[in-house]
Amino acid sequence: MVQAKKVGLYVAVVFVLYVVITDPAKAADYVQIGFEGISSAAQAVGDFMTWVANGGQ
Repeated sequence: MVQAKKVGLYVAVVFVLYVVITDPAKAADYVQIGFEGISSAAQAVGDFMTWVANGGQ
């Protein structure tokens, strides 16, 4: 199982390097999409915690 994780990680790193080298603009778009998703998720968690702190109203 550990060997499969190592192979999977290696394949993912090679793929990322391939995308960055062959099409840097598209790689930048992927990074931006990822950060926007993380930002949206963090804001949703913050909104939920605010709602909970306000007594669920």
